[in-house]
Amino acid sequence: MPEVPTPTHYWYPSDSDDPGTPRERGIAVLQAFRLYRAAEAAMRRRTRDSMSMGENELLVLRYLIKAQGEGRLVGPTELARYLGISTASTTALIDRLQKSGHVVRQAHPSDRRSVHVVATEKSDDEVRATLGRMHERMIAAVDGMTVDEARAVIACLGRLQQAVDEVDAHAHDPRAEQARSDRS
Repeated sequence: MPEVPTPTHYWYPSDSDDPGTPRERGIAVLQAFRLYRAAEAAMRRRTRDSMSMGENELLVLRYLIKAQGEGRLVGPTELARYLGISTASTTALIDRLQKSGHVVRQAHPSDRRSVHVVATEKSDDEVRATLGRMHERMIAAVDGMTVDEARAVIACLGRLQQAVDEVDAHAHDPRAEQARSDRS
């Protein structure tokens, strides 16, 4: 009969049954972040559903509202770069948002050949109504943190961000190499 492997906490193999070891604490922190990310992804899905929008449409609205708050003008090319999609796809996305009354195209104030995209007041109101209560609950959840707790969380999140930013998209992938050799 094959030996049953010990639980591995998803990606992170455990080296001890003692929850007090540094590795076990680290695994518990990563599991908590994983659960938070799953809850956040589910919230974003519910938000998109309630606003009858796709992910990119909601990302564009949030980006435009933030840019407007900063006094910046945003053109279609900047949106295409931000989303990592083609300019043709960006045009279609802006067309859909304009048709639904969420954005308008306006002539650029200093360059009449170009346009910028602006979120409408309706969009701002809708996003705030949909996400405002959730943001209040999130602030309430962290409001009582001590200075040391806040520093620890911020530092941890910074290290995790750095770790995932270092993932090399062109790292050795045997499946990709096999597919290339199969085509030759």
